Amino acid sequence: MAKGTVRYWAAAKAAAGVAEEPYDAATLADALEAARQRHPGELVRVLRRCSFLVDGDPVGTRAHETVRLADGGTVEVLPPFAGG
Repeated sequence: MAKGTVRYWAAAKAAAGVAEEPYDAATLADALEAARQRHPGELVRVLRRCSFLVDGDPVGTRAHETVRLADGGTVEVLPPFAGG
């Protein structure tokens, strides 16, 4: 298992109630499931609409089970942003 940091932005930060927290997970899917377990309710709904960066790289349409996490890495949780 890799250990790193999940950073929440905007609506995800509000739903989680924290700006960041540690992960202990092998894949992005594992890290997100742990986040859902820690923060049931609104964060579960918000995560459905989010995009993700892993160590600065967009996840895009890749299956979250296939995205490996690294020790000391960072997962950025980005809800849709409004604006122009």
